[in-house]
Amino acid sequence: MPVSWTLDEMPDQTGRTAVVTGASSGLGLIAAERLAARGARVIMAVRDPAKGERVRSGLTGDLTVRRLDLADLDSVRAFAAGLRAEGRHLDLLLNNAGTNVGGSGATAQGYEPVFATNHLGHFALTGLLLDLFAPDRLPRVVTVTSGMYRLLRSGPDLDNLAGDPAVSPGVRYVRSKQANVLFGAELDRRLRRAGSPVRSFLAHPGMSRTPLNTRPDGALERVVTNGIGLLTARSPLRATISLLYAATSPTAETGVLHGPSLRKWDSRVHARRIVAPADDPVLAERLWQVSTAATGVAYLDDVPAPAARG
Repeated sequence: MPVSWTLDEMPDQTGRTAVVTGASSGLGLIAAERLAARGARVIMAVRDPAKGERVRSGLTGDLTVRRLDLADLDSVRAFAAGLRAEGRHLDLLLNNAGTNVGGSGATAQGYEPVFATNHLGHFALTGLLLDLFAPDRLPRVVTVTSGMYRLLRSGPDLDNLAGDPAVSPGVRYVRSKQANVLFGAELDRRLRRAGSPVRSFLAHPGMSRTPLNTRPDGALERVVTNGIGLLTARSPLRATISLLYAATSPTAETGVLHGPSLRKWDSRVHARRIVAPADDPVLAERLWQVSTAATGVAYLDDVPAPAARG
């Protein structure tokens, strides 16, 4: 059932601490600004601290800029170590940052850049920060994905994390968004089995007029951005609604994907079931193990593996 919800309905965030990745532009910047306006202490995790400081100077509220390059696992570890050294306790991790531009190279650890940034970096970050969550404050992890995850029937290529140059940028992006959905759903299953108070939510903004969607790279993205986007693209502010609903609303659900309607004039938040290939718990389990090996960050492993589908 769609939910009518506006940013004015966001609960008071006073006393809560949030980490928002990709907070120097687009949806991440709006989310950071809105959370701070409702009283949260917000850590803006950004790749370019100078840019982060420039945009922070125009905002009000308790916002701190910290460097985080999700494509570099050493940077992810340094970011987490910095929060630990500061004695931070967290209530919200908004895994928002994303890219659709990978280039022809590989990350410092040898992985395809889009998959590394959009999935591996967030997988490692979540694990490294998990024990910093305050257990009595309804802690949440929100992973931002895209409704485009449904465009491919096959899942992420888990046999070649270095990437295949022959694969188009659009396909690489969609595969990373599939990984986001698989990860967010599997994270919540593992948290529940472990008896953790932390909950994992999934959200997507729909098509929005942000820098990510104004530089289509490849035939698939051009079709979506220039075609469907003309009919469905909404303002960045409205696109942030589903993300902040998942991050703050007491009525948000786990195990579903929160997002907007395809009709851009409909501002309600829809909770949709996860569909193939991202609804496969066996694939999610394999992604988890591959991600653990790739990042060197192991967590929530003491849970029973799902049974294979008949």
